[in-house]
Amino acid sequence: MSYVDGFVVPVPRKSLAAYRRLARKAGSIWREHGALEYIECLADDVKPGKQTSFPQAVKLKPDEVVVFSWIVFKSRAQRDRINKKVMEDPRLSGLSLKTLPFDGKRMFWGGFKPIVQL
Repeated sequence: MSYVDGFVVPVPRKSLAAYRRLARKAGSIWREHGALEYIECLADDVKPGKQTSFPQAVKLKPDEVVVFSWIVFKSRAQRDRINKKVMEDPRLSGLSLKTLPFDGKRMFWGGFKPIVQL
């Protein structure tokens, strides 16, 4: 089995190019440090729900789009080790909530143990 970190983030449409550049850079760094996969997806068929939905979860604004992302690791222990290295990597040292091309306060994430893997 493996371990997965998942992320959901609202990105202003005008910042998509900057977000994509950041995602490529970050993904390359995660992969260099040992992540098996790094995937970023732009919402294509995501509608507001009655109780909950991706748009509601991030309090999506009209000029934004949802991005759903995940990183695959061999194990949780490997994920913890790799994430520590990534967070200490000097290539990402300039990032802060003020410099991100999205509202980091509305981002949510978590670690997941797969229960079915085909």
